[in-house]
Amino acid sequence: MKFIQRTVLVGLLSCLTLVAGCSTSVDGNTYKQVSPTFNIEEFFAGNVRAWGIVQNRSGEVVQRFVVDIEGKNEGGTLTLDETFTYGVGEGPKTRTWKIVKQADGTYVGNAGDIDGPATGSSYGNAFNFHYNMDLPVDDTTYAVTFDDWFWAFDDSAMMNRSYIRKFGVVMAEVTIFMQKQS
Repeated sequence: MKFIQRTVLVGLLSCLTLVAGCSTSVDGNTYKQVSPTFNIEEFFAGNVRAWGIVQNRSGEVVQRFVVDIEGKNEGGTLTLDETFTYGVGEGPKTRTWKIVKQADGTYVGNAGDIDGPATGSSYGNAFNFHYNMDLPVDDTTYAVTFDDWFWAFDDSAMMNRSYIRKFGVVMAEVTIFMQKQS
């Protein structure tokens, strides 16, 4: 009987470890004192070029892309016009974000293919956007959640890492390098 109980316990612990490993979580407070401070309005003022990949749960690269971003800040609204070119896979050709800083220092963003508003917060050199999206993949659409993190390297370069979750489990990850253009 003890053997069966141990086997069940080991099995449960293995499952919990596996699920915990699939549910990556970033604590923004870790970055509050890290420099340089990331200012989303300043970084995206003008033209930015981005290079990225999307990896599925197995680590396979299912998309590779370049994004040209034109940013404008008018009347307290940051508008990001994104144009995508794919080397591997397919996805949206364009996306326009409208992002507004709130009185409490948080951000609210909207884009045509985002389900409801994105909510954003700054943490020193990091910025986090959280939003829902109906993500088309092949002939199916999945309701997923994006946990989207940006980390500044300096005034002209940053990394972006997005964790795409379904039922709280990371199903895919996006890695993007962004650089301001002259």
